[in-house]
Amino acid sequence: MRFTPKGYGGHRRDPDEVKRDGWHEQQMLAVSLDDHRLTWPERELVRQLGEKLYGKLPAVREVRNGR
Repeated sequence: MRFTPKGYGGHRRDPDEVKRDGWHEQQMLAVSLDDHRLTWPERELVRQLGEKLYGKLPAVREVRNGR
């Protein structure tokens, strides 16, 4: 008999499936600002909610002209 601890082996759920189950089972929402399914106003709403609940995101420096 072979024993493997829970979580090892078997089927691994994809991230969207985990998010969907979290929404259905626990009413928790995990949303990426880069989700292509969202329109600009929807992304902006998610960003504003995130900033209200958790604070502003750290500034991201842009790299221009190789600098």
